[in-house]
Amino acid sequence: MRKERILIIALPGIGDALLATPMVELLRKAKPASEIHVLVMFKATQEMFAADPFIDQVHFYDFVSGTKTGALRTVYGLRRLGFDISINIYPQNRREYNLIALLIRARKRLGIIYRRKGRQNLNWLNTDTIVEDDLLHCVEENVRMLSLIGIKQELNEILIPPLRLNLGEDHKKFAANWLEKHGLTSEARLIGIHAGTALFKNHIKRRWAPEKFAELAKRLASEQGAKVLLFGGPDDFSANEIIKKLAGKVIIPVETTSIMDSIAVMQRLDLFISNDSALMHMAGALELPTVAIFGPTNEVYVHPWKTRYEIVHTGIECRPCFVYSPKPLTCYRVNPAEHFMCIREIGVHDVYIAATRLLPRG
Repeated sequence: MRKERILIIALPGIGDALLATPMVELLRKAKPASEIHVLVMFKATQEMFAADPFIDQVHFYDFVSGTKTGALRTVYGLRRLGFDISINIYPQNRREYNLIALLIRARKRLGIIYRRKGRQNLNWLNTDTIVEDDLLHCVEENVRMLSLIGIKQELNEILIPPLRLNLGEDHKKFAANWLEKHGLTSEARLIGIHAGTALFKNHIKRRWAPEKFAELAKRLASEQGAKVLLFGGPDDFSANEIIKKLAGKVIIPVETTSIMDSIAVMQRLDLFISNDSALMHMAGALELPTVAIFGPTNEVYVHPWKTRYEIVHTGIECRPCFVYSPKPLTCYRVNPAEHFMCIREIGVHDVYIAATRLLPRG
């Protein structure tokens, strides 16, 4: 008898994909004999899932930069594998994702009915659905979908598995060599910062100013005796250049060609400070104490999972305003001078005090 085949459709970036790993773990434990495949379109996500012991096969295609012919070839190749179940992870509120699931033609297609622009984004093409719940974390939304195939799990953060990152020995060796090269011993107090976010759909507006990250880094170095490590990828180059220029020798840039190498270096940190970003979730997966800086996004959906954390936001009455839809991030305040003041008005002192509450003493 052929094994049951399940396809996880994880086309968003690595942060959203990471939030699906507790669901994948529960799925594997409930269906140990099944083949679990995953479809991704970012190299970093491919690298993460390739190291996941609960995944049997990773399928990659760049649906953004690739050709339509290549996309159709990939989709119909998956269709020929004959999947029994497909799962569109949360949040994937775009018609393209639902069309891909339809064309792959799994017998059961699990998905979410989104409260905003769900119908016009073809959520109804999925065969088995649950309705989005604004009171739940993204991890919980993913886990809820398993109930559609008879896998019950109480929605309790204590009982749901942690986020999962699997570092190979080569990544751990890279981190050890990198730390030694920069003279960072086990006694050094290390704080990581990440000034970036995704750039699509105007999400650059979620970023706290790099000038403030630079000021924060200098204060952490002078008042807490910390070595400050600066993380980020190609999308964060401009912000990181500003931080390096303003903070000077206080900053130690972590520049790697592999996201897993960067994560291996992060594992040594005492504290991580970040915008709401993929690296914030990676810090959570490493159980690092995390200060998360939030503007328009909703910490209920995406707070750091199963780790100690502090959320810093302005408390302005109109936040959070971001919801999961294809629409670009927009500020609705009437006065243009007040646009995105939810992130712009967060002070360096506020983030510094949150950091001191999480830093180990000594």
